[in-house]
Amino acid sequence: MKFPKIQTIYGFLSRLSKREKAIFYIAAIFVLVTALDRLIIYPIYSHMKSLDKDIEEKERALKNYMKIISQKDRLKSELAKYATFLNTSKSEVQDINALLKELEGLTSKSSVYLIDMKPAGTKESGQNKKYLVTLSLEGNMEQIADFMYNIENSSKLLQVERFQISPKSKGSNVAQCSMTVSQVVIQ
Repeated sequence: MKFPKIQTIYGFLSRLSKREKAIFYIAAIFVLVTALDRLIIYPIYSHMKSLDKDIEEKERALKNYMKIISQKDRLKSELAKYATFLNTSKSEVQDINALLKELEGLTSKSSVYLIDMKPAGTKESGQNKKYLVTLSLEGNMEQIADFMYNIENSSKLLQVERFQISPKSKGSNVAQCSMTVSQVVIQ
């Protein structure tokens, strides 16, 4: 592409009237400013705007991370508080043995006489496992009530599912109790 010589441009401008020259200069300045805007200013401006947007996103992410980091100690203490409820054993047999041992300890603590205790199976629901144990025991009503209270307030998530209490014999203050106890273990 050949550009016109400067002499021809001067010749063209000399033939224009004063008003036409002013309009020509205004149009040339407008075209030059528009070209400058589209070729230089707008790309720089849009790049700066996208950088500002990226910086805002990173700042938001950093604030979120800082919030999480600031709560780290609180989360660790919460985890430690509930760690006893998490299943740490390797097998179901170990879990059932630990449950039976816990129930034996509670019977001796409550001074009830344990007649029979056997596992009654497991139920799984989601990430939880529920171990069931059937018990037969004897004791006076106060001891049985104390035993049930100790089960419900155990740190091992024990719960009395069902129970049946009947007197051992007429006129006796000793009662027989059969119950099903469950333990929920979080996997």
